[in-house]
Amino acid sequence: MSSDDIPIAFEVDGSGARALVFVHGWSCDRSYWAEQMPVFAPRYRVVSIDLAGHGESGVGRSSWTMPLYGDDVAAVVKRLGLEDVVLIGHSMGGDVIVEAALRLGDRVRGLVWVDVYRSLNEPDGTEDFEGFLSKVRGDFVAEVQRFVRGFFLPTSDPALIERVVADMSSAPREIALDAMRHAITNEGPAIAGLRKLSAPVVAINPDYKPTDEASMLRFGVRPVIMSGVGHMLMLEKPKRFNEILGDVVAGFA
Repeated sequence: MSSDDIPIAFEVDGSGARALVFVHGWSCDRSYWAEQMPVFAPRYRVVSIDLAGHGESGVGRSSWTMPLYGDDVAAVVKRLGLEDVVLIGHSMGGDVIVEAALRLGDRVRGLVWVDVYRSLNEPDGTEDFEGFLSKVRGDFVAEVQRFVRGFFLPTSDPALIERVVADMSSAPREIALDAMRHAITNEGPAIAGLRKLSAPVVAINPDYKPTDEASMLRFGVRPVIMSGVGHMLMLEKPKRFNEILGDVVAGFA
């Protein structure tokens, strides 16, 4: 149960002193880590989580915020008694694991962002989020399908594209819209959270859009660039992604 008594579904496998906790992105679920769980289970305890309102977890919140999602992750870590944790978050899940790390303190040995931010800059309040949100609100399924297709490269597997497009566009509309609002306005709180963390943060970013490495480093985030993939890098080239992730995790003290 999370802090507001929403039941949180999770999957756990493997053994070892260190745990890898995988957190999915907006309108996804723990199945997006299916190519990572069995690979890392022989070396680590591996946990994948359905955030509230996603997958098999419960619903019923009045607001779908990053701090409450952080509570979901922290609740699972504490329920399992994990004391040596690496948090891995894809897309919106990267914002979530910053919140979780603030709650878990010294249990966290490192954070891994998987295509979360390509630059980090203090928000100036001029971004037009409402225009984007109004489009998605107007025709949710069509707009989600349109921008999810933009996550991929021309060379991406067509079957994978169609699977992800269908899955993400079938998310519960009201939950998805509220979560999106909080996610796309979270850069300021994410930066504030980074300033409070002592654990190292590494960002695995694809090269299909440029990463402003200097801006990331300014806030203590070390970028690692992966080539030939779009936004769903852990699904598009799982073997290469797992190699990179393995090296990153091994580098955390």
